[in-house]
Amino acid sequence: MFLRRKDKHVRGVGYSYWNLCVTYRTARGPRQRVVASLGKLEEREVPGLRGGWDDLPALLRGEPAAKVPRQVPLPGFGPAAEAPAQWEEVDVRGLRIERARDFGEPYLALALWHRLGLDRLMAELLPAGRESVEWSQVAALLTVARFCAQRSELGVAEHWYDTTALDDLLGVGSGVINDARLYRALDHLGAHKDRLCSHLMERYRQWFGVRFEFLLYDVTSTYFEGQAERNPQAQRGYSRDHRSDCKQVCIGLVCTPEGLPLSFEVFAGNRTDVTTVEHIVRTMEQKYGQAARIWVMDRGMVSEANLEFLRARKARYLVGTPKRWLRAHEAELLEHSEWTEVREDLEVRLVEHPGGVPGERFVLCRSSARALKERAMLARQTERLTTELAKIDTALRRTPQSDLEAVGRRIGRHLGRYPAAAAILHAQVEHDGQGRACALHVSSDLAAGQKAHREKGAYLLRTNCEETDPAQLWRWYVQLTQAESAFRTAKSDLGLRPVFHHKEDRVQAHILVCFLSLALWRSLEQWMSAQGLGTCARQLVKQLATIKSMDVVLPVRRTGVVTQLRLRVVATPEPATAQLLAHLGLRLPKGTRTISDVVPKSAA
Repeated sequence: MFLRRKDKHVRGVGYSYWNLCVTYRTARGPRQRVVASLGKLEEREVPGLRGGWDDLPALLRGEPAAKVPRQVPLPGFGPAAEAPAQWEEVDVRGLRIERARDFGEPYLALALWHRLGLDRLMAELLPAGRESVEWSQVAALLTVARFCAQRSELGVAEHWYDTTALDDLLGVGSGVINDARLYRALDHLGAHKDRLCSHLMERYRQWFGVRFEFLLYDVTSTYFEGQAERNPQAQRGYSRDHRSDCKQVCIGLVCTPEGLPLSFEVFAGNRTDVTTVEHIVRTMEQKYGQAARIWVMDRGMVSEANLEFLRARKARYLVGTPKRWLRAHEAELLEHSEWTEVREDLEVRLVEHPGGVPGERFVLCRSSARALKERAMLARQTERLTTELAKIDTALRRTPQSDLEAVGRRIGRHLGRYPAAAAILHAQVEHDGQGRACALHVSSDLAAGQKAHREKGAYLLRTNCEETDPAQLWRWYVQLTQAESAFRTAKSDLGLRPVFHHKEDRVQAHILVCFLSLALWRSLEQWMSAQGLGTCARQLVKQLATIKSMDVVLPVRRTGVVTQLRLRVVATPEPATAQLLAHLGLRLPKGTRTISDVVPKSAA
């Protein structure tokens, strides 16, 4: 679900509302409908969350603001005190706005950081020492920057930090932020991965009521810029990013059915997915005990050795299977009874293991929409392959070729490009009296074509779970898309790729920072869902990114002397953005803070 803004005018007055919408498919294509309309929420309806700049820590944690103003001001701010109205004589023509900074997006990220309790945990893991900036603050900066899609520490230090209000929010001036400090923070942070993962797991339980009976596991890869010669894990392998020219590492991610990340492991770039399962299962059991869990994995993780390993540990699993396993269930595919309809275009049924393995069953699934799509893809491949082979036939009939190997390579190139069509089309080279290739005869395997037609839209799941409802088993399996979605978020929204670090420890720490920012992002989605705002975090982040902080500079005359009064303020968000903040219960600092009130030297 996602949010859609609606603007309307009534009697010359403009209003903005948000509709919660959902996308669904029909026979005529995708459609959208409004699930709910978010009415106007007045600020007074969210009690206890008002506060000024002095209440910033409480606002970030979502706690009620202190009744008595805090006496310790933020670094760089003037004294913290609630003062009565103050009237000044101001030259309005000299009023100016300076130091406009991005406030909304980093403020949201920092609020998530505090509400997950990571500020207190980092203060414990990275206690203050003799350094001028606490490492816990730099760790927060690294994660917030990654949440805001900053792809390199160098870019954060040289440009991005100065464009944000983080110097106010973190209390760290821009003059002490440099790339070397950020790199050293990675070195300090990397050693605390296990403690961070355990903390997040507990915080998910407290905040969202998450249970951990199901664990989703998937593997992706991220590539390096450069040779990464000092990192033994940087190897060439199967690239999900289509960058086979670059070295890479593989990342195994464990998450909940809601997509909340629990743990990760980094593997060598040339390691196959199927070899990582045992390591991940052992690691999770060592950290959190050998509890009764159901592991959900795609078919790339499946091997008989892995399943036997899980059965030996009395673990439950629900996994995808290779397409070739469908051959044992062709008879069931043709039957019309004993199918359970999950939705309009999807049916499932429970079938026994053909090998008679005790306690193990298969869930046979067939989707009419998926079948139409796959058959259309096969038809397109067949048409293209037929066209290419016809071109070869025409060329050979016009000019026979004596180099048979060259002809074979040309044919093989097209067969390899269209493998699905190659399974049902057969190409036979014909020779003339001199042994030259003079024609190409193409025939279709009718039986193979019919078999491929039946299997389109069908797939098979394998499980040893005690659940006997095939529809429920299917619903559990499709939750695996949350892990895939987490990878997409990490890569597209959080800048996981490419990796610019070459040292192995820093690469691990870089991925840990991406993992923490993913935890913030997924927690935001759960927070939004609980407040009836859908789960499209990208849209909310984009809307809040319009909020700025700035300095208002006022030329003030007092007893005949002109002074420059500089006040820092957060711009009032537009009504549509204010509605989203109100529904979240997220409050911005109110009022102004005096930054400077000085007499210019020329006037002294």
